[in-house]
Amino acid sequence: MSTQQATVQPSPLSDERASWAGESLRTTADAMEQVIHGKRRVLELVLATQVAGGHVLLEDVPGTGKTALARTLAQVIQGSSSRIQFTPDLLPGDVTGITVFDQRQGIFEFHAGPIFANVVLADEINRASPKTQSALLEVMEERQVTVDGKTHPVATPFMVIATQNPVEQAGTYRLPEAQLDRFMVKTSIGYPDETAMRRILQQQAAPVQVQPVMNTGTLLQLQDFARQVYVSPLIVDYITRLVESSRSASEVRLGASVRGALALQRMATAWALIQGRAYVVPDDVRGLATGVLAHRLVLEPEAEFDGVTAEQIVAQLLLDVAEPQENGTA
Repeated sequence: MSTQQATVQPSPLSDERASWAGESLRTTADAMEQVIHGKRRVLELVLATQVAGGHVLLEDVPGTGKTALARTLAQVIQGSSSRIQFTPDLLPGDVTGITVFDQRQGIFEFHAGPIFANVVLADEINRASPKTQSALLEVMEERQVTVDGKTHPVATPFMVIATQNPVEQAGTYRLPEAQLDRFMVKTSIGYPDETAMRRILQQQAAPVQVQPVMNTGTLLQLQDFARQVYVSPLIVDYITRLVESSRSASEVRLGASVRGALALQRMATAWALIQGRAYVVPDDVRGLATGVLAHRLVLEPEAEFDGVTAEQIVAQLLLDVAEPQENGTA
């Protein structure tokens, strides 16, 4: 039985538009791959997250291209970018901006911080204090910053790519659940394979100048297309059962949130769009579930002591929760 046949229904998004969107996004991934070699799925995952209007948490060792990925993404969409180095002495105002009194004009002026960019790299986010980390809560969810009682909207499109080092934990602060829940996807780049490593070394003699593939206006249009991708009631039910099962698993103390369920659906529509489809299939959900749900789970201490990981829990959920069937039953 074809999973695609089970979910094809009339869609507000035409097949022609879906095909054009998929080609545009794959061309964008091709351009990024000139810099980030051998990591096609990661690039498409980041692109899908941006089309879905979300944020990415990259947990990886140093030197794997996390900064280059964020910079390249901003270049190919002709967007602005900024980099914030999170350190223990970083203050919330260093992120959001501050209000300064102009003595000549006798008024207070807002000086925008680095958060006001299309692509913001929050490097080593877990090195900043919880007070500074909390400065991101409002802007990541509501796309605005409130300073001294005044609200300032950030650029559109807007995306935070945060990084943290999973090896070195000295002098770091664990991200709270509310912060983790605001990241649509958690993934890693990892080391390149031998072929990609050779290309990286050879490229140092003549660095590639990445050319823009689209502009921010086109990206906003693609985000609108993603919202029109058809999600059948069977897919909605499948996502609901996955999320509900995460809350009842014996090893889990805190399961996936409502925001997590919405993130999985939005990511599935964006992933379908990259494939040039105007509808979501179960395989879209299955392929994205670990990256979207695992970092939202809080395990029981006994399970962590036994070496159980959130990724293993999600993998088991995908085995236990039945996929939608062609006849409309699970």
